[in-house]
Amino acid sequence: MHAAKDYTGAEIMRTLRDEVFNLGIPVVDFTAAIELILDENGNASGAVLMNMETKELLIARAKTVIIATGGAGRMHYQGFPTSNHYGATADGLVLGYRAGASLLYAETLQYHPTGAAYPQQIFGALVTEKVRSLGAKLINADGTVFMHPLETRDVAAAAIIRECSDRGKGIDTANGKAVWLDTPMIEMIGGEGTIEKRIPAMMRMFKGYGIDIRKEPILVYPTLHYQNGGLDINVNCETPNVRNLFCAGEAVGGIHGKNRLMGNSLLDIIVFGRCAGKSAAERSRSVTNQTLTLAHILAYDKEREAAGIQTEITSPKLLPNYTNQKHI
Repeated sequence: MHAAKDYTGAEIMRTLRDEVFNLGIPVVDFTAAIELILDENGNASGAVLMNMETKELLIARAKTVIIATGGAGRMHYQGFPTSNHYGATADGLVLGYRAGASLLYAETLQYHPTGAAYPQQIFGALVTEKVRSLGAKLINADGTVFMHPLETRDVAAAAIIRECSDRGKGIDTANGKAVWLDTPMIEMIGGEGTIEKRIPAMMRMFKGYGIDIRKEPILVYPTLHYQNGGLDINVNCETPNVRNLFCAGEAVGGIHGKNRLMGNSLLDIIVFGRCAGKSAAERSRSVTNQTLTLAHILAYDKEREAAGIQTEITSPKLLPNYTNQKHI
């Protein structure tokens, strides 16, 4: 793992952003892909883009396409909160599937055991595993430690849910039940200043709401965190069914199997992101653009109608709709 205290993701994004600026790579802001474009031979050849401010539609021609759209937590499966960014609505899977790519383990999602359950403004926000690795324990309403703090994520999440539901040992919050995460234990074990030195982002996040995690425990509950399933790829990160369509990151299915250990998604995006980029760049040298078509969308609609599926839901979703919803 690459680590910068507990600001790891922010530091990686800062470095990548600076490199994009330094190399003068064009960036199209506020614009999302809403459909893949194929050529007359069924190969990926670009995308239809939509400016999310003006709703203007654009056509992006490409010799190769890489899907790197992330996960699906903002779909709030089973009503769970999520740690994901607002664009995590499974759009890459929708685009790839409609173009003919196969899905693998699409039903498998990982629930991080410790999402913030209070205050409501950060409901579902990730409470990093480093908190437990530094000594914080999970404690129920009776003040009892009910599990080993370093169990795997699926075991820990299941234990918390069971404690709050079946055993009735959860603590009431505005968003439902939760358990305590005894953060002051960290300073008792590691000494004063450990939290500020090792997990400053966590301390800062809760401090903004008047909670000093050095002195007060916090309330946590499992949160949708990682999409283990996604588009099927080969060793070159290309989808076997759609030539010139590549995929990397959380939108890929099967790299971790149906479950995942903590930390290795960071390794995944670096290794497979590099592989997808190199493979797509190499392929583009031998590709000649053919006639562009959206015929696959018409074929998809006919299949949907034949299956008796009728819906007014727009897909890809792009962003979640929180109107009159409780997941804000």
